[in-house]
Amino acid sequence: MALTAAVKEELAHHGIKSSSERKAEVSAMLRFAGGLHIISGRIVIEAELDQAATARRLRTAIAEVYGHGSEIIVVSGGNLRKGSRYVIRVIRDGESLARQTGLLDVRGRPVRGLPPMIVNGSVADAEAVWRGAFLAHGSLTEPGRSSSLEVTCPGSEAALALVGAARRLGIAAKAREVRGVDRVVIRDGDAISALLTRMGAHDTVLVWEERRTRKEVRATANRLANFDDANLRRSAQAAVAAGARVERALDILGDEVPDHLKYAGQLRVDHKQASLDELGRLADPPMTKDAIAGRIRRLLAMADKRAIEEGLPGTDAALPSDTAEHDA
Repeated sequence: MALTAAVKEELAHHGIKSSSERKAEVSAMLRFAGGLHIISGRIVIEAELDQAATARRLRTAIAEVYGHGSEIIVVSGGNLRKGSRYVIRVIRDGESLARQTGLLDVRGRPVRGLPPMIVNGSVADAEAVWRGAFLAHGSLTEPGRSSSLEVTCPGSEAALALVGAARRLGIAAKAREVRGVDRVVIRDGDAISALLTRMGAHDTVLVWEERRTRKEVRATANRLANFDDANLRRSAQAAVAAGARVERALDILGDEVPDHLKYAGQLRVDHKQASLDELGRLADPPMTKDAIAGRIRRLLAMADKRAIEEGLPGTDAALPSDTAEHDA
């Protein structure tokens, strides 16, 4: 669960560009984390979240975007459920907020999936929907054979709407029912990495990719012992994939890359199998893992932006195509 918490912590502080994205995120969070209740003849909205930063983000958005107040209840963990839970409740303006966020249609009936205004929104809105859904009920497991990114959904309609949002982002996701619970699951490693990036978890995706590469490198040793040449070549490609994007970024930017970003990038290229902690210790003077990750992220973002402006292939073009085919 450490990766899940890291993703949610990063997404909870992700900046949003437009009010449309912010509305899409709030609607998704309320849809996937809560529901509508009738208390004393009044519609009340409740959303239960597992991170304090996520709860603060939702309360702030409800107040700033829709102008409604909310209350928060902290529920301490017990034997069956560890960790505190945070329940956001909108009582006085519950019906008004439900209509504004699309939880109720124009006739006052509950919407079982996602509201049309979000389903038909922009690509940025689709990213916001996934960000809100993951903050509400998402999880990310360690990379490996059983790695997955999944979101628990309140019903099949919401699951299908989330699959559609992923499709708009060019990402294949599957809706499935497991023991009576609807889920949307992504298992392909490249797709997971792409979705984390689209949601805004740029730092965490670097850590996830690093662990993914290290697992593949360890698998290489096992295959080498069995003289498995074909698998050895594939794993060798995976071992250099982590530094391939950085190498491409340095080529795109040339002499215009800032010295501090170039230094971090060269460390990544020179030590492809080293962890972010190890890269930090190799630096002179030493740097923290977060500092190394931040510089590499800014280097890749700068290079991709330059590539788009000049019509050049981005940093992803440096990844071996045969590796992508085997992973698919």
